[in-house]
Amino acid sequence: MKIIVAGSGGREHAIAYTLAKSSAVQEVICVPGNGGTAFEEKCRNVNPSEGEDTKSLSFKDAFVKIAQEEKVDLAVIGPEDPLADGIADALWKAGIPTVGPKAQGAALEASKDVAKVFMNKYGVACAESETFTDKNAALAYVQKKGAPIVIKADGLAAGKGVVVAKTLEEALQAVHDLMEDGKVGDAGKKLVIEEYLQGVEISVLAAVSVTPESAKSGKASIVPFLPARDHKRLLDGALGPNTGGMGAVCPLSDVSEETMARFDKNILQPTLKGMIAEGMDYRGFIFFGLMLTKDGPKALEYNVRLGDPETQAVLPLMKSDFAALCCAIAEQKLADFTLTWEKGFQVAPVAVSGGYPGSYKKGMEITINDSALIATGAKIFIAGAIANRRGNNPGTLVTSGGRVLACSAHGDTFDDAWDKAYTALKSVHFDGMQYRKDIGLPGAAESN
Repeated sequence: MKIIVAGSGGREHAIAYTLAKSSAVQEVICVPGNGGTAFEEKCRNVNPSEGEDTKSLSFKDAFVKIAQEEKVDLAVIGPEDPLADGIADALWKAGIPTVGPKAQGAALEASKDVAKVFMNKYGVACAESETFTDKNAALAYVQKKGAPIVIKADGLAAGKGVVVAKTLEEALQAVHDLMEDGKVGDAGKKLVIEEYLQGVEISVLAAVSVTPESAKSGKASIVPFLPARDHKRLLDGALGPNTGGMGAVCPLSDVSEETMARFDKNILQPTLKGMIAEGMDYRGFIFFGLMLTKDGPKALEYNVRLGDPETQAVLPLMKSDFAALCCAIAEQKLADFTLTWEKGFQVAPVAVSGGYPGSYKKGMEITINDSALIATGAKIFIAGAIANRRGNNPGTLVTSGGRVLACSAHGDTFDDAWDKAYTALKSVHFDGMQYRKDIGLPGAAESN
């Protein structure tokens, strides 16, 4: 089987690596991939911007063209932007089975307002909210409600469109920044303003296979993965600015079976019910961002793909064949698929460039002490690094982004996994490298 994967981040490296482990997979084509997938066994990068017949095309059109030319058996879409752009619709139209929702389902992430309307319509437990397209009305609502309060840009904003305002002044400024100053462009022309929920955040990823056909046959299904936790703040103790994610852990000792049962009843099943009722063709993954409140878990957001960096902590624990799972999703056989997990824990701290999430330098050479890394059993998933094509060391990696890599390690206990992950991280070096030293430890989780 030949599989094509869209994306270039750490999530996509983890996806490609896990797919390639399957004995049924001959090759994984990564478009465009990164410096990690460039050296991964059974993986091959294809950059559309470097192809004579694809460099002038949109990513969606180029990806479909490459998939057709490579005669792939399955496509797996990593990031949200191409899903919102209808890449799954185009691939299915071209006869290529795809893991990733069509545009109707992708709107659950592409528009916060669409997601909130959906949640409220189908009884998904979530924060109360109002949606605004008029700045003065939004300001008046904030004045009425007071702080703390949450201001969200409606559209995709690469993780920069949410402000958890602790003061009224902060909230009013956020409305101004998003709606008038265009801090996140058109994504901020419409705002969703939510009540502030008290609690601690977790992430639950899930596989989804819902179509009108599977709904009629009773086979429409959502299967949740193990709960995980991302750590968004830059500095230890959940301090500093928000980032794309400084590390993840899975599973979570502080999440009980009762909590997961309430999640299933009040969030997961109503979401499935809504997808069926709306006639969605949603074959892919979904990410539930949750707040664990005194009243039980409540949904903060949907992402219509696997989370990053949660994927780097969750997929290594999957005992089932990931490629077989992806096929079951696309073939509407998820309801009959048995998903199993390894015992133990996975810890995956992220190393970032100096200056991130602000401005940072690129092109820093990455050195890795291979023997020290191998001794830990950890796996490095590359996010923002490319193969070095210059200098005296071709074939090495140099930094190309803010979040550079994650060291993901397994242990029978959390402490064992944590020690291995951080020992592995010490085997890596690049100028300006920084990372949190408390991922998964008490006091490290973001809480309201």
